[in-house]
Amino acid sequence: MATTVTSKGQVTIPKPVREHLGIAPGSQVEFRRATDGSIVIEKVEATREPSRLAKLVGISGPGPSTDEIMAITRGD
Repeated sequence: MATTVTSKGQVTIPKPVREHLGIAPGSQVEFRRATDGSIVIEKVEATREPSRLAKLVGISGPGPSTDEIMAITRGD
């Protein structure tokens, strides 16, 4: 299965290979050299680090109830 390298060094991974590896848009792949010198492409099973916002969830405490917020906004 051959593919062409673009001027930017990019290649299109053929559909049968993407399907076999489970590669979808946004997937990460890794290239490594095997002991026999060949190059192997593998899908990276990433354990994604939580986003900056996800790290902040729940750190400010429970906060006021809905009734308390309504009282504050109404000036009660």
